[in-house]
Amino acid sequence: MTEIERDLLKQGYKIICGVDEAGRGSLVGAVFAAAVILPNDTPIKGIDDSKKLSAETRQRLYDEIINIALAYSIASADNNEIDEVNILNATYLAMNRAIEGLKIKPDISLIDGNRNSGIKHTNKCIIGGDGKSISIAAASILAKVSRDRYIMELAKDYPQYSFEKHKGYGTKLHYEKLREFGASDIHRVTFLKKVH
Repeated sequence: MTEIERDLLKQGYKIICGVDEAGRGSLVGAVFAAAVILPNDTPIKGIDDSKKLSAETRQRLYDEIINIALAYSIASADNNEIDEVNILNATYLAMNRAIEGLKIKPDISLIDGNRNSGIKHTNKCIIGGDGKSISIAAASILAKVSRDRYIMELAKDYPQYSFEKHKGYGTKLHYEKLREFGASDIHRVTFLKKVH
């Protein structure tokens, strides 16, 4: 998980940042992004792609990561921005906000995935990066836990949609609730073509 970072250090990059997002496919609310700069040879064990970890493990690692990170930042782009500029551009918005929110400026940011045209800062795409780079994996954990906490807050404000059960994704239950109650002001209008 540290090979990519070690190669970049050898190339002369000193401050390496991992960036990842959570919530792109949701029908509701904001897309989240996190940017993390870890110390070289981070002592945290068990960091991996957030999707492979249990919710309990993610919570534990979240606390460990924010305690040890040289810098971290969590940002989002809301459902109105997603509807206005589309999900890809809104994801770039959230990622740029996360990178810009770091208290240390990275020399390079590692972006999970194969698209980076909207990232304003020096970066490198890593396909499947959340399973290959410790920096991206740490960012994936921060983004996922932050988004899950946000969704649990939305679940309290909009109890009729059962967000706590489907996390805003397009499940059978979510579509049933949408048909019953219609869309809320927190839904992504451009994602709801299937409902009508």
